[in-house]
Amino acid sequence: MESIESRDMMFIVTGACLKAERMDRPLADRIRQIAYQTLLKRLDSEPDIVILSDIWYLNSTDLHQTPTISVGGPGVNHLSAYWQSRLPFALMVENVLQIQMDVKGADHRCSVWGMDHELTVEAVDTFIAKGHLDRFLTCFPKAIK
Repeated sequence: MESIESRDMMFIVTGACLKAERMDRPLADRIRQIAYQTLLKRLDSEPDIVILSDIWYLNSTDLHQTPTISVGGPGVNHLSAYWQSRLPFALMVENVLQIQMDVKGADHRCSVWGMDHELTVEAVDTFIAKGHLDRFLTCFPKAIK
């Protein structure tokens, strides 16, 4: 099996339930497309950004060292629920939305979600527009120039 550590890989995790597949996966794909274009300019190789389910990620501990963004709230994404008390807040609007990540870039985990689908869309828009995604992408050692 190919080593994950040797690749320019990133995961975007959504819930495995039908609601998350229908609502959050397109948001994850939007993040993937922007991250891909950004990293393509920064890296010497093509980035490999994979969208996968929370269940698969949580049950595969060998993946946990790979930079990961979780999209969707704790009600539909078990990874967001698990990280909710474990990650610092970059932005939190109580009962509205949360962007959790280490803004200094030392941690390679991030969680983005709102209290409902419309607010999750707003959280993703804010994550991108306010530069949090770009800041998160500096977790790629080769991406820092």
